[in-house]
Amino acid sequence: MEAPITPTGNEASASAGDPRRAMRAGAVAVAPILLGIVPFAAVAGLAGTHNGLSVWETAAFSILAFAGAAQVAAVDLIGAGASAGVVIATALVINLRFVVYSATLAPLFEGARLRRRLLGSYLLVDHAVPLTLARNDAHLRDRVSFYLGACLSFWLTWQVSSAAGSLLGSLPETGVVAFAVPVSFLALLGPQLTQRPKICAAAVAASVAVLCAGLPANLGMILGTLAGLFAGVAVGWRRAGLEDRDR
Repeated sequence: MEAPITPTGNEASASAGDPRRAMRAGAVAVAPILLGIVPFAAVAGLAGTHNGLSVWETAAFSILAFAGAAQVAAVDLIGAGASAGVVIATALVINLRFVVYSATLAPLFEGARLRRRLLGSYLLVDHAVPLTLARNDAHLRDRVSFYLGACLSFWLTWQVSSAAGSLLGSLPETGVVAFAVPVSFLALLGPQLTQRPKICAAAVAASVAVLCAGLPANLGMILGTLAGLFAGVAVGWRRAGLEDRDR
């Protein structure tokens, strides 16, 4: 994940008490991240139509799910004929991290109206969390507006890019289009493998998924995801323990 962009003191003070300015500040702060989100969202749309969904079905799924990696995994499983239970279980496992994000952001939404809390929970994305938490010199209300501005900008970019990708996937089937999904995922995954826990998680997940590829209902993907998750956490805990011991 890219380092959060912290607004300067002048920007924070200028937006204090003004929800619209705070929302604009959130949209501006997340803008550099959106450059990397465009191809990811396009892959999500491409995966939808490539796996048998129409352009409209892909767009509706993207709006209702809005779940990034879980969204792509789900449509891939749907295209492979997996059962509804497997699709839902896979999406839930991949999205477990949002439980932690929600608990972290909950204090900011104390006293907020129900519609704001519902909107904030629907729009929750990884990148908006550190950006919002870094804005610790602003009022709580402004931080909520900042968060919503960042998330709304992210959501709009995702939906437009996903729609463009689904239109590309609706073109006549070619080897290039069929090959685009796995290649794009590798391109997105590569830059993230910068730390030992992440590398270990990816290696274990890939190995288990390949070894279990013959299991029914695409259970290999779920087992690979769980194995990678536990491996990454275990390596991360071990590394943190060694660092604490050396201090």
